[in-house]
Amino acid sequence: MTLLPGAERAHPADLYGCPSGAVCIYARDQPAGSSTLTDTYWSSGAHNLSDHYGWHWVVNNRRGGAGATLCHRFDGGDCTGATVPTGSWVAADLGPIHSIRLDP
Repeated sequence: MTLLPGAERAHPADLYGCPSGAVCIYARDQPAGSSTLTDTYWSSGAHNLSDHYGWHWVVNNRRGGAGATLCHRFDGGDCTGATVPTGSWVAADLGPIHSIRLDP
């Protein structure tokens, strides 16, 4: 296969049902890949969470090594929660988590 300058390789497939290029949160106590996907984030930066309590799967299917970090404050403050590297997932108690920050 030959790529032209600026051309991009094919994107990876869905990861546990999370679309390529996104970070996804699944409904409380539901496994990743189930039909209970509740949140899908596409853009870098902080995204505030609301009404998320208990354990949720957070799946990072972004490209280029872009991570996602769980933050204890709104607007991406105190991001000392779990970090979810590209191509992986974490089960996290989102009760004390108020936002998720997606790295560029």
